[in-house]
Amino acid sequence: MQIRFPVEITIEEYIEQKAWEQVDLKQCPFHPEGGCGLARHGTYPRKFPDYCLVARWYCPCQRVTISLLPDFFASRLPGTLDEVEQVVNIAVSSSSREEAAEILRPDISLPGGLRWLRRRIKYVREALTILTGLLANECTPDLQSFREKYNTNSVLIKMRDIAAEHLLSLPQIVGFGSRSDGRYCHFTVSNN
Repeated sequence: MQIRFPVEITIEEYIEQKAWEQVDLKQCPFHPEGGCGLARHGTYPRKFPDYCLVARWYCPCQRVTISLLPDFFASRLPGTLDEVEQVVNIAVSSSSREEAAEILRPDISLPGGLRWLRRRIKYVREALTILTGLLANECTPDLQSFREKYNTNSVLIKMRDIAAEHLLSLPQIVGFGSRSDGRYCHFTVSNN
């Protein structure tokens, strides 16, 4: 299970400060009254874009680990939200998706690069479409419209913050929406 770890620092600062060591999960999201035996469960590595660690806990009653995912990381996808956003920006500004795939993924075959690109475009489009409805804003579901409305260059990070109470409803990369088995849900933790 992933829950939001709201941070206002960059990934470089997160690594330099070893922020994963400083965060504390005050209560179990499944058992806020306590008594479940919630315990620190170490960390797991995120290897892309830079090697760093993500703090996690274990709830023995639910038999589930709970990781505190910093706002800059994409959910269930390697990399940061800004990197995903940049991929979509390049795809929009390219003359074709094939050109964008060749620019972004010259290390793999064109069909593989196109699949990689389509997934990211799909995730962003889904998230922005849902956010348009949830926030009842007057944006069209594209990055430029959200960029102008919210005056930000990091739309996906801004959306995770603005839509914090809706993260359960949002698909992967921005949100922590449920997978088919419905195990995943959302809670927010403070970084005291």
